Amino acid sequence: MENQTAPETGWRGSREGWLEAGYQALIDSGIDAVKILPLARQLNLSRTSFYWFFEDREALLTALIDGWEARTTRPFVAATQEYAESRAEAMLNVLACFLSDAFDSRLEFAVRSWALQDRKVTERTRAADETRLSALREMLMRWGLPEQEADIRARTIYLTQIGYISMRAQEALETRLARIPTYVEIYTGQRPEPREIARFQARLVPASRPAS
Repeated sequence: MENQTAPETGWRGSREGWLEAGYQALIDSGIDAVKILPLARQLNLSRTSFYWFFEDREALLTALIDGWEARTTRPFVAATQEYAESRAEAMLNVLACFLSDAFDSRLEFAVRSWALQDRKVTERTRAADETRLSALREMLMRWGLPEQEADIRARTIYLTQIGYISMRAQEALETRLARIPTYVEIYTGQRPEPREIARFQARLVPASRPAS
């Protein structure tokens, strides 16, 4: 119950601290866990300190969804615009985004779960999907594919990658990397060159974690 009190510490924390606690609660337990009093207890702050940074819980939720876009859509779009020697390497840039910490896949899953019970969040996820698909389509068109083919390939790429996230597919990074050249060929119609694969792998090997 949020009408209980949390410890008074004489310190209000920070907006970023409240946001990070909100993100963690959302990822770990879902949107129903993102409540002021439990977050205050977790941060060892007073409940009233929350209101120095946010008008109410709704304002926190709005900030969380804005931050989700910054942690997913923004780096995704940036990846489609990175330098590449070929269409295949342009695709590798996008896959590197999904496989690295640049794209927060755990937060993506949590927000899509949240969208199932909140119409406004559903609208935001649909808008993000369109933005991401458009970025992929434009990337492929820059590499010479006609619009219709670029659109179909973009949808194939995007729906497959979001499927990995939505299904919480678990693959060892080594297994995922071994499949990447074939994925790229299916997605783009081009087989990546060994030097392109080497550059791609160099970006991911330090992460050394299961793909999500």
